[in-house]
Amino acid sequence: MRAGFVGLGAMGMHMARNLHRAGLLTTVWNRTPQNSQALAAELDCRVATSLASLAAEVDAVVVCVAADADVLDVVGKLAPSLKAGSLILDCSTVSAQTAQRAAEMVRGSDFLDCPVSGGVEGARDATLVIMAGGDPQAFERSRPILAALGKTITHFGPIGSGQAAKATNQIMCAGIIEAIAEAMAFAHAQGLPLTQLVDTLGKGAGSSWYFVHRAPNMIRESYPAGFKVRLHAKDLGICRDMAARFGVTLPVVERVLDAYNELMARGYGDEDISATYRLKAELFGA
Repeated sequence: MRAGFVGLGAMGMHMARNLHRAGLLTTVWNRTPQNSQALAAELDCRVATSLASLAAEVDAVVVCVAADADVLDVVGKLAPSLKAGSLILDCSTVSAQTAQRAAEMVRGSDFLDCPVSGGVEGARDATLVIMAGGDPQAFERSRPILAALGKTITHFGPIGSGQAAKATNQIMCAGIIEAIAEAMAFAHAQGLPLTQLVDTLGKGAGSSWYFVHRAPNMIRESYPAGFKVRLHAKDLGICRDMAARFGVTLPVVERVLDAYNELMARGYGDEDISATYRLKAELFGA
């Protein structure tokens, strides 16, 4: 199967490399040409001159872009040139409704919404968690590609189900990062040795991936982007809208969105979400 990759950001660059290692990647495209040109030179693969030309020469397209409008734009430009029976695997995080609209744009080909979780580390190490929605047979056809990208691959149901699962994950991440930031600010105020604390509590009942991997950011007060504040804010906006369809307001989502809006207003939108610690530390006058 010949695969193309669209969207060579922090996640997509690593994912494309893993497709190359699996012998599947032939062509790449990115809105910023420098990214695609640099990766093509590194991997000795082709740079598509357009999305239409990429669609015409591959059997499957993996998409990893930032926002709902980006997905619809990319799929709209791919769709007319796709070969019959092609696969589009959208690994972006968008709303379930956007996934359904994108699927409707593709005729004679199969669309799967396949959002991922695991951060830049998971993309680099091909250990992503992949949540898929779409036709079961198309999902089975996509397995060689998805297996090159992640370790946990689950089909949740029809189009949009993968995005609903990812939205659930993003709500969990919001609550977890808020709790960790608050706990670490509390521990700092108590004068505890924070490195020892992370090592110890990282093995306890309250631990999580975020605690082990992001509490050290808080100790260093340095927040290199693994998952940017502005991107998680975008995702939580999706969660808010999906909940609103049921007439529901989600307190954790609203609280964390308020924190992210404050961080973005201060110019920290491109920092990792562990920068939430900045605001929690201020509660203690730090």
